[in-house]
Amino acid sequence: MKIKKAVIPAAGLGTRVLPISKSLPKEMLPIVDKPAIQYIVEEAVNAGITDILIITNRGKHVIEDHFDHSYELEDVLKSNNRSDLLKQVEGVSQLANIYFLRQKETRGLGHAVLCAKSFVGNEPFAVLYGDDVIIGQDPAIAQLCRAYEKYGLGVVGIKEVPKQDIHRYSSLKVEHLEGSLYRVSDMVEKPATEAEVLSYFSILGRCILPPEIFGILENTPLGVGGELQLTDAMKTLTQKQGMVGVDFTGVRYDMGNKLGILQANIEVGLTHPEIGNDLRNYLKELAKTL
Repeated sequence: MKIKKAVIPAAGLGTRVLPISKSLPKEMLPIVDKPAIQYIVEEAVNAGITDILIITNRGKHVIEDHFDHSYELEDVLKSNNRSDLLKQVEGVSQLANIYFLRQKETRGLGHAVLCAKSFVGNEPFAVLYGDDVIIGQDPAIAQLCRAYEKYGLGVVGIKEVPKQDIHRYSSLKVEHLEGSLYRVSDMVEKPATEAEVLSYFSILGRCILPPEIFGILENTPLGVGGELQLTDAMKTLTQKQGMVGVDFTGVRYDMGNKLGILQANIEVGLTHPEIGNDLRNYLKELAKTL
């Protein structure tokens, strides 16, 4: 079955990037000339997804505005014969069928996904975390969609993380299947001790879930941080029917992290057709002074 719906949880407070996130949602932080969330939406669209629900909360209306028409701006660009910029601006509002839903209270990623129950209905769907921009020639979520089509099981995007960082992520019990695919048979959210670590593979930013996840979420107790953890629900799903892990290709940028934001801007900037060469020359000169 083809995946046609996606959910992008974007209701977090962005405390790791304060003070800018006090007035600007971290999902709207720019990577050169596009907000982070646009890269995520474009990834979903490039994977064949047509309907996208973005979960927001109070103070994030600017995300909705970005994906809406801006008639005043479009009129100015038309009158100034800026067809190149007009095409870009109009294209943002025509990427997909994009819907918005407010998460009335911030109760964790699992709760945000649960808010999407009526949107999803009885079909599998993609989840693209609003913090994670993944850039590559083959969209990361498309790699997960292909694994779902082949195995018919829930799929998680996975990467190995440094040993000292595993307590900040999930830890997965995995068995190699083929190529970049793994069978996932257990997981733990933010292991507190080395004894709880199942491997150094963690879920990073992407998953494909069957509709059964909603019933599981509704019966999952609150977990780490007193929040409804999506990982806890996926653990139950894994123990019931197993999941597939995809060690995806592409470069992941953590847009909830100050260093990640800078890395994204520098690395994407180096490939940007307008500024790439100038930025490269600037960095070479700057490096001489370090």
